[in-house]
Amino acid sequence: MLIAVAVAIGTVTVMHLRAIFGSNTLVVTPKSSESAESFKPKVVTYEVSGSSATAVINYLDLESNPRRVENAALPWSLTLRTTVPAATPSIVAQGDGQTISYLITVDGKVKDQRTATGVNAGTFCLVKSAVRPQREGASALHPHGGDDDRASRV
Repeated sequence: MLIAVAVAIGTVTVMHLRAIFGSNTLVVTPKSSESAESFKPKVVTYEVSGSSATAVINYLDLESNPRRVENAALPWSLTLRTTVPAATPSIVAQGDGQTISYLITVDGKVKDQRTATGVNAGTFCLVKSAVRPQREGASALHPHGGDDDRASRV
């Protein structure tokens, strides 16, 4: 008899705890494309030009894998597309001429550009973070809108 009372009290207690912590609630999510956020792939373009005919170009692809192009004919450009939420475009270029320039754009906006001069001119660039905002007017640091000058974010 005592065991039956203990089991009954234990069952009631567990049922109350489940009700309090919501383990019996059912989560329903719609499976239509209308519920998906609008999505636009990120487009990164590298451009290198200079006074020499060719250059050695090292860059990171959008998965941060290092790539090298030997004797790239100048002007040189490469456009990459990604669906990842953030990328870190980086490029290093050196030619055997007097000047070399590069330009990095993300979604059509110039994120960095430089020109170097001198014998066997070389230059580099790193865009710290090319982040796709959550929605129009929002940034990764300020999800409710607003600007932040502490990082170069898209």
